[in-house]
Amino acid sequence: MYPCVVRHKYDRAVTLIEILVVMSIIAIMAGIFMPTIIKMRLQSYQTINMNNQRQIVAVVTCFASDNNGKYPESTATIGQGQNWNWQEPTMMTAVRSRSPRLHRSMSRYLHSYVEDARTMFCHNAPYRYKYFQAAWDAGDDWDNPETPEANDPMIGSYCFYWNYTGILEGQKKLFKGPEGPSGGENQSKVLVSDYFGYNHWRSPLSYGSCEKFKGGIVAQGTAVSSDYWSYPRSDANSLDLQKIKLYAGYIDGHVESYSATETVPMKVSMSSDCNVPYPDGLGPGAFFLPANAIP
Repeated sequence: MYPCVVRHKYDRAVTLIEILVVMSIIAIMAGIFMPTIIKMRLQSYQTINMNNQRQIVAVVTCFASDNNGKYPESTATIGQGQNWNWQEPTMMTAVRSRSPRLHRSMSRYLHSYVEDARTMFCHNAPYRYKYFQAAWDAGDDWDNPETPEANDPMIGSYCFYWNYTGILEGQKKLFKGPEGPSGGENQSKVLVSDYFGYNHWRSPLSYGSCEKFKGGIVAQGTAVSSDYWSYPRSDANSLDLQKIKLYAGYIDGHVESYSATETVPMKVSMSSDCNVPYPDGLGPGAFFLPANAIP
């Protein structure tokens, strides 16, 4: 009996030791391969992001082909009639339409070309707006069930530039988004880009982006918008803008990457004629366009 008991205890001890050894090996292997796994996941997200933007370019190009060579009207506005002004280029559904012949929702123009709303959202952003697909499907009729206001807007994580006009900060000219695939005089060739900006009212004196960067924190979304990543200006010395990789899609169909240092700031106008930018700290702040987006 005794040898059997001793052997049983010994076998159990060996088993526990083996388990600990295996766990140690797994921990070591995880430490070795985790950076590679994280890098591969980031690359897969970047691939999805680029594919999204290629699809968006293709979609608005198809729309133009079906509508006399013209892209949809921008929905990044607020107000009606003659009393309307611009809003941030991430706005996908306005509070209301500018006129009866225009739609307040981007999806009212494009839903028949793209049904899955995830195509219109940056995959690297923290969290997608809860009702993103529902709002995309509802179009002009969108109304958030959790808010008492009718005709709620919806704000996304990409910047959409077709038929959009902004104020180029520090320059004596406006940014004019393309009206159609053939472009035009003084019109940009960029159609869509990642969001990268500074001093948005949701994250004062901070950089913000839909692309994640080291040390970034989540700027919480609102009842009408998604989360994004932010980084306080006070810590800007430790933020390597060169390493922040962003993406943009152009009217010729290609999508390219650029760093946060290869950008030009644009301010949103408080008026339809783009004469009055939002004051610092009170509006959506600056939006950084890829430098080659300026004609």
